[in-house]
Amino acid sequence: MVSHLVDRSPVVPADQLIAQMVPPPMFDEVSFDSYIPDPAEPTQAAAVQKARAFADGLHKPRSGKRGLFGKKAPATGAGLYLDGGFGVGKTHLLASIYHAANRDSGARASFGTFVELTHVVGALGFNRAVEEFAGNSVLCIDEFELDDPGDTMLVSRLLTELSGRGVSIAATSNTLPGQLGEGRFAAQDFLREIKKLGSVFETVRVDGPDYRHRDLPPAPEPTSDADLEARAEATPHATLDDFDALCEHLSTLHPSRYNKLLDGVGAVFIEHLHPVQDQAVALRFVVLADRLYDASIPVTVSGAKLDEVFPQEMLDGGYRKKYLRATSRLLALSRFELPTR
Repeated sequence: MVSHLVDRSPVVPADQLIAQMVPPPMFDEVSFDSYIPDPAEPTQAAAVQKARAFADGLHKPRSGKRGLFGKKAPATGAGLYLDGGFGVGKTHLLASIYHAANRDSGARASFGTFVELTHVVGALGFNRAVEEFAGNSVLCIDEFELDDPGDTMLVSRLLTELSGRGVSIAATSNTLPGQLGEGRFAAQDFLREIKKLGSVFETVRVDGPDYRHRDLPPAPEPTSDADLEARAEATPHATLDDFDALCEHLSTLHPSRYNKLLDGVGAVFIEHLHPVQDQAVALRFVVLADRLYDASIPVTVSGAKLDEVFPQEMLDGGYRKKYLRATSRLLALSRFELPTR
């Protein structure tokens, strides 16, 4: 019998949050050597070199500058910010930094999305989170975004504190550090904090076309409800949910729990897909799309096409890059093979 995501309410104990901050399974085996730069995009080869050099630097002792009376100040961590469009391999490089850091048994690395990081800090409390991460050689933050002033202040304080303790920071985003929060809230009111965040990083641009859609056809046609239900019943470890019911259920869970929501799921089937009209609903669906992609879970829908979920008025707003990334990933998942018995 097919199961339903709406029947799941996963909980992750606070003491397990940091232990679970590792790259998604699809990036378990990646390395700098396995990243194949596009010959037509020189920024990609340059980004590999920068990321490799950054990772090599994690294994070298960093000495602080001498201050007043010749006393040596604590070493500050390095910062690398991989900026570029979606589908150019930024997460691949970030995961490669994580794996390179873990080559040294004395080093420690943590890897998580920006949403997961803010949840960890909220669950543990700021001071405990600082102490937990202070033992790291590097903190890797994927999908770095600032969606509200609270996140801006929180992350600014966290990264400043960790960098001052010698923890290096590596991040990926579709937005330059100086433009974080632009179009989403009154960024000018928090310009000092945003500039502080930008000063932590060396920014490296990664350009190129979205590898997920090179020479691929457009979005597949949705299947009928009856066919969708039959295919879900025939697919092992599949879930079947009504789109509106699923979106309502997501509103009851913190986005950091979406990863646990998908534990053991082999394929996701969604009925009655339609364009989203509410921004909060759309942003939660973006996070679900990201976690589905991380877990390489195929997605099949009835109703609207997957590239119609985010209407033009949303694509014209401040979250445009998030919606385009989610659409890119959903289309890729729609082409994944379904598991068989």
